[in-house]
This record gives sequence, structure tokens and C-alpha cells, in this order.
Amino acid sequence: MENGARTGEAVVFPGMGPTRFADVGKFMVINPFARELVAVANDTLGYSLVERFKRTPGDYSEYAQVAFLINCLAMARWAEREHGAQPELCVGPSFGAKTAAIYSGALDPAQGVDVAVRLARLQDEFFATEHTDVVTASFARVPDAALREILDGMAERGEWYDVACRVDADFHMVSLRREHLEAFHKELRGRGGLPLYEMHPPMHSSAFGGLRKRAEEEVFADLEFRDPRVPVVADQDGRVVTTGDGVRELLLDGFVRAVQWPEAVAAMRDRGITKVYVCGQDALFGRVGVTTRTFTVVPVNPQLVMRPERRPRRRPEARR
Repeated sequence: MENGARTGEAVVFPGMGPTRFADVGKFMVINPFARELVAVANDTLGYSLVERFKRTPGDYSEYAQVAFLINCLAMARWAEREHGAQPELCVGPSFGAKTAAIYSGALDPAQGVDVAVRLARLQDEFFATEHTDVVTASFARVPDAALREILDGMAERGEWYDVACRVDADFHMVSLRREHLEAFHKELRGRGGLPLYEMHPPMHSSAFGGLRKRAEEEVFADLEFRDPRVPVVADQDGRVVTTGDGVRELLLDGFVRAVQWPEAVAAMRDRGITKVYVCGQDALFGRVGVTTRTFTVVPVNPQLVMRPERRPRRRPEARR
């Protein structure tokens, strides 16, 4: 790099949001990268992913989760071909860590699909009987200091909580008991906050050690992780993972450790990254200020990929 200029690129695989077949179905059956990965999923799962996804309600079904994962991978491959992307690092906050594990080379796509389905089923089974009253609430416009005051008040009242995700300095996700959710929202609004949505099953809490243990024993026990070709930035603390064992621990720790997105951003910045390709449907990690202020952000989503190619207009020939 000349004159100390930073020119590195990275791929960001976003956390999963609501995923509807109507938004991505066409992409899955037309885009060549997606079609190849759909075929891998079909062979791995023993059924038609597209058909199951199309007729199953719910934004977070196991079929929606696999579709989100392979679509993100397909978009990353498209970005390599169409944009010439040459990522030096990859990162996947929350659900995106599964996609990053595949993209990095630590798992092959068939292994990744199998892991995603088995973890989806395990998570549903676990939270059907454990922590049934816990939700994860997301909200914006509440700075760290104001949130700390709210959480300290909850602790004084003996109310359980755990910070699940710090997206930006004023954007967080907190897990708490459903019975305290209304009062929590009232306190957020009293400080100018904007409650957004609640998730159940909840995520990323030290209270879910039983889920981590079961995932390690029932899903990961016989799974071999290879050393990644593309290093993976941990969404929990920004460490750069370069071994297969490290990727394995990163995925397992996702059950019990909070996402710290600003730390992941800082780690990429410190490694010379100036441009990130956000590959997948994203309404969060590629849009918050900590990301957009730090990098040139290139969104890569189904709408962009499916947009008809614009051909340059021919200049009319001069009349003689």
C-alpha cells in the first residue's frame, strides 16, 4: 500500500431478519450461484428447499434459515464475479456467523446446511421448555449511558436481563422476561428511545449454557472444521480467527456471548479494511452509523443482483 493508504476489502454476512419467499424466491430459482447452492441443500436435506420454503409460514422456519444462509453465500460469489471483490476478512454477526464459517472454507456448503438445520431444530426444542418467558428486545436511540441507568434500575428491582447485542452506541438488544417488557419499553421511550421488535426464541446470553452444551454434544461432536482460507472476525470481541477450532468455538460461543458489532468494526478497520460488501438481506449491520462512517459499504441483495443489466446507449451516428 502506498503512502499508508488502506485498501482492504471484507465481506459482511448480516444477521437474519424476517425472510419471506416472495422476496427471494425468484432469486433462488434464477441466479446461477443460488441455483447451485439450492441443489446442494436439496441433496443434503433430502427434499426441495424451495418448495418447503414456499409453503411453510413463519419468517424464521428452518427452511427460511437455510434459504437465508445459501442466498447470502450466493450473493458473495456474485460480488466476486461482478464487483471483483477480493475479501481479506469475513464476518457474520449473529446468524451470519454460520454463513461466514462456510464462506471462509472452515465448512463446506453441505456441512453448513446440515448444521443450520440441526441447530434450528435444537433451538426450537430447547426454548419450547427452557426460558419460555424470555424475549430479546431491540431498540434504537438510547445511548450507552442511558441504557446503563435503565439496566441498573432493573438490577436493583431484582429483574433479570442480559445484553444480547450492541449494534452501535445507541442501538442495542436486551433479553428480559416478558412480564417486564412493557415497563422496559416505557423507560426507553422516556429517554427518547425507539422500541423496535421482540424475538423469541431469545439469543446470546450466558443463561443459555445448556443450549451451547447440547449443540456441542449433539451437532458439533463429530464435525471437522478446517482452517479458514479467509480469516473470520469474531462478532463477539473482534478477534481474528484463523483456525478450524477457533471457528468452531466462535459458533458455539454465539449461544452464550453478546454480539459486539463496534468491536468487530474496529478490528476490521485496524486490519486495513476500507470497503465491505454486505451480502444478504440487511436492514441493520450495514446501515448503522458505526459501519457507514468507517467503511465504503456495498450492499449486495437479491434486488440488486436481479436488476436487469443496463447496456450503454449507442450514440446515434452523425448524418451525412
